[in-house]
Amino acid sequence: MNKAMPLLLAAALTLFSGWVLAADEAKKTEKNYTLQEMTVTSTKIVQPEKNITQKTDVLDEETMENLVLPNRNLSEILRYLPGTFVDTLSRNDANWGSYGGLGPKYNGYLLDGLPIDAFVDTMSLDAAPLEKVEVQRGPASVMYSNYLSMDFAGNQSPLAGITNLVLKDRIEQPMTRIGLGYGSYNTYNGRIYHQGKQGNFHYLLGAGYEKSDYTDYGTENSWLGMLDDPEYQKTKLYLKTTYFFDRNDHKVSLFLHHTQHTGDVGRPNRDYDHRYDTVNLTYTNRLTAQVLGQFKIGYRHYNRRWGSDNYPTDLRLSSHDGVKQKILPADLTFSVNHGPNGLLTLGSDYQTAVYETYTEPDGTRNKVNEAESYNFGLYAQEKMGWKDWIFRVGGRFNYTGHRYTLISGAVPGEKEKTWANGLWSLGVKYNPSQNLAFYANMGTSFQAPSAKSVGGTLKASDQGVSGKNGQLPNPDLKPEKGKSYDMGAEIIPVTGLRLGVRGFYTVLDDAIVETVVSRNPSQSKSVNAGKTRSYGLELEARQAIGSRLEGFSNFTYTQSEIQNNLDPDQDGNEVPFVPDYVFNLGLTGYLPWDFKVSAYLQAVGKYYDGTSKSGRRSFGPYETVNLKIQKVLFKNKGYKAEAHLDLINLTDNKYEMPWQFKDPGFSAFAGVDLFF
Repeated sequence: MNKAMPLLLAAALTLFSGWVLAADEAKKTEKNYTLQEMTVTSTKIVQPEKNITQKTDVLDEETMENLVLPNRNLSEILRYLPGTFVDTLSRNDANWGSYGGLGPKYNGYLLDGLPIDAFVDTMSLDAAPLEKVEVQRGPASVMYSNYLSMDFAGNQSPLAGITNLVLKDRIEQPMTRIGLGYGSYNTYNGRIYHQGKQGNFHYLLGAGYEKSDYTDYGTENSWLGMLDDPEYQKTKLYLKTTYFFDRNDHKVSLFLHHTQHTGDVGRPNRDYDHRYDTVNLTYTNRLTAQVLGQFKIGYRHYNRRWGSDNYPTDLRLSSHDGVKQKILPADLTFSVNHGPNGLLTLGSDYQTAVYETYTEPDGTRNKVNEAESYNFGLYAQEKMGWKDWIFRVGGRFNYTGHRYTLISGAVPGEKEKTWANGLWSLGVKYNPSQNLAFYANMGTSFQAPSAKSVGGTLKASDQGVSGKNGQLPNPDLKPEKGKSYDMGAEIIPVTGLRLGVRGFYTVLDDAIVETVVSRNPSQSKSVNAGKTRSYGLELEARQAIGSRLEGFSNFTYTQSEIQNNLDPDQDGNEVPFVPDYVFNLGLTGYLPWDFKVSAYLQAVGKYYDGTSKSGRRSFGPYETVNLKIQKVLFKNKGYKAEAHLDLINLTDNKYEMPWQFKDPGFSAFAGVDLFF
């Protein structure tokens, strides 16, 4: 892309903002951006932002509606936040981005406070049931456990932050929404959503279907080697019910979600069939005036199956391979209010996971890896206020175990490993005025190597063998330990303008990272990268100008280094998937005649796909521009119709990404939604 393009785009956005401000009619209430937003993630109960020591971003329904999600991945909701780099490889693949100067597995994802998978569930879950998304940036929280996923990059921890997808609960107004859309690559999309209530019973339900011929998203001569359009079909079904007993804080809710994703990746025998099921059951009751109890239990089922060939030498089916996981997280929390701004949180959580990989070279299923894992945790956190200060201290005891039945097709010599460790987290916030705040936090983490990292999806003998794409085993992996620190400030100097600055620093011992071993075939391996340091600075601004224009800009600068005196090939290298900078600029204008336009510019610096000097590749810098235009077609009492046009990658920048993926360039999607 021409280096002058970002300047031209910025100038265009400036002209656009001037046009908006010149409009006569006011369609929107002016935003003040106070420090009083309500959050739930940091303490598990609703608290005002001024009483939370961690930096938290809240993305409401309107903000999410204004965004463009090119790959239909919920991680893309976070794309323009400071400290976050979203690198979704395609509509059919996961996000391999980074958070707070670390890789994709160091940001814990939650669904209503229960852990979910950062790679799979953001591809699977639908956005329609969401009330908001809360993103807690910064050091590890003792309030939440690691997620025991063994697929993709393995276990996930909240060392660099937490993302909580908060579902709608109380339904104020019944509503039905029906949407139809069509876009590039012969993409058809249909969805229906309904919410309502009957007395104390509140509910929502919906479904979505998308079908596309899609397009080649592999680099030239890559292992992806698409000979035809990579067609896919994705179906989503979901339901949530909530029953309120005698009061708002005495309730029980159930959420069910199913996704079926089928298709092929552009070759005769490279089909796939992925199925995901998500269940959350929660019970909340205020036991006394000061004590609130919550019990949550969930079920996550991941079943991915795909076909393989021996491309490029042979396009015949060589095998079907698959991964199956069943994960059950549970949490029991008691929140005790005391004194001015005092909150004691006590709780216990448990998680169990069953993991299996297999291959079917002749139609007979042969297990490659089979393992179970479990985690038991006890945690306590005290938050108290004194004058203009908020202090927070917390601790966690974790007991984690892995049982290995098969590793790389063989019975391992060591069948079980356990780890017991203690973690801590501290924080402080100073609020000298309603429009000014300073904060600092620190915390620790522990993460055991997952069964996939230990056993891979391939055998050691498959290294370099044509057609054997996947992950090689590494049975010698050690667990990793981390410490993270941050401090920052926020100020509202004038009405409508909010400024922020945050610095962060993280240290990992024996960091487990994914490194590229081979490109054709595409093979990776989990390795201990030694001591890893990452630090950075975030600058951000949000502003509402009058009632018709709001915008944001932020800049994140990051430096990372791996120190490994035993391996000169890794020593001194950067952490994979961490760009040296990310710049974001966005504007939303509320125009006459019920038009709304949202424009986004992102510039990404250089980053790498591995830790080896000899084997890694660099990516970036590049820039992307997305635009969303929304128009109310008609509205009257009880009815409304809206149209929207998503223009994705306006400059047609077909930049390369890791694992030999590429952005396919410009695309468009248009749709109409009927509300009644």
